[in-house]
Amino acid sequence: MESNNLKHIISSLQNLIEKNDERSVLALLHDVHHADLAEALDKVNFDQAVYVIKLLDSETTSEILVDLDDDLREKILKKLSVKEIAEEIEELDTDDAADMIAELPEERQERVIAQIEDEDHAKDIVELLSYDEDSAGGLMAKELVKVNENWTVVQCVKEMRKQAEEVTRVHSIYVVDNKDILKGRLSLKDLLVAPTKAHISDVYIPKVDFVNVNDKAEDVAKVMQKYDLEAIPVVDDNKVLLGRITIDDIVDVIKEEAEKDYQMAAGLTEDVEADDSIIQLVKGRLPWLILGLLGSLGAVTIMQNFQNIMSNPQYRALFFFTPLIAAVAGNVGVQSSAIIVQGLANDIIKGSFFKRLVKEISISVLNGIILSMLIIVFGEITHYPFIFTLAISISLICVIIIASLIGTFVPLMLNKRGIDPALATGPFITTSNDIFGILIYFWIAKMILGI
Repeated sequence: MESNNLKHIISSLQNLIEKNDERSVLALLHDVHHADLAEALDKVNFDQAVYVIKLLDSETTSEILVDLDDDLREKILKKLSVKEIAEEIEELDTDDAADMIAELPEERQERVIAQIEDEDHAKDIVELLSYDEDSAGGLMAKELVKVNENWTVVQCVKEMRKQAEEVTRVHSIYVVDNKDILKGRLSLKDLLVAPTKAHISDVYIPKVDFVNVNDKAEDVAKVMQKYDLEAIPVVDDNKVLLGRITIDDIVDVIKEEAEKDYQMAAGLTEDVEADDSIIQLVKGRLPWLILGLLGSLGAVTIMQNFQNIMSNPQYRALFFFTPLIAAVAGNVGVQSSAIIVQGLANDIIKGSFFKRLVKEISISVLNGIILSMLIIVFGEITHYPFIFTLAISISLICVIIIASLIGTFVPLMLNKRGIDPALATGPFITTSNDIFGILIYFWIAKMILGI
């Protein structure tokens, strides 16, 4: 929806709510998409948002609640009765219903589930709540279309019609045996052209991609991205079909992972947002700031050990180049780590450590030579002694190589030990490279200049 149209709806909505004109509010929002309604409720005040939720029917408001900002949804759910929440839950697919119930206090979860009239729906939600939220089981929905391999085409079509009534979108038709073990998938085209008395076992496609219910959400995302899937079935260890995961859920996983990596790279240790409390924002930022402070103190200590350079007027200017060394080391480290983290996230890091080592050293040497030549040109223009700029240039090449290797192997080692490699980007890699860079810089410069 165009922003101007949405602004008009928000303005009109606020005026009508102030007048308590329920009929006009319903007329205004009648044809508005639930995603636009959610955006509108994010922009009005809280009491007005609650007014709309209580006014509209559950079929509409259930979808709005799913699309709402997490904090606003949590506040609105506190204003709704257990019965009202249960009515919203009954309108949702099991995956969205389970996610919403999981946000409630444990005691209220039980009361809401007890109020759900559809016992099968409630049972499915309870099952989904038992899985880790970051697993395939935590992502899947129970709604799907499955057919038995022993059915005839006529029986299959009849059963599919019944099942499709409970499924919002039919992405795939899965074939199972009498024990619900996944056997394959069914093509609608093959079903339509098959003889009516033929059995599904004669027409289904045995090849089907699937994931285990305990697989990590990130691994599910990689499989669906690799094979360009809109939906993927979920099975247990015995290959019994349990549910399916659709692309919209995977998009949410990718988005959340990207936001988490971005925050870690920016030096935020927690999932914080701009409108969080001051205490929450401080807790999210302070740990990395302390790390940066400790790193800077380490750099100060290193520079103090080389303070005898200050007694030599000819080379005292070495201290003026420390920001340059620190900045280049930090930038090179972040570049290297960002490439590796991105590669690990997309599962494209292949080959041995040795080959990657040779590649990174080659890149570092080439970049170092080019930057060092610029330093020498700068030295000639500003009339620094050649031996002085040569010492800085050689130091810079070594610093770039070390920073690149740190930026490469730290995320690789973290990933090997099951730690999020995104931890190796941002302040962590910058601080460590600052320290190593300054140490290497003064040590090599001191050797070359004979100070």
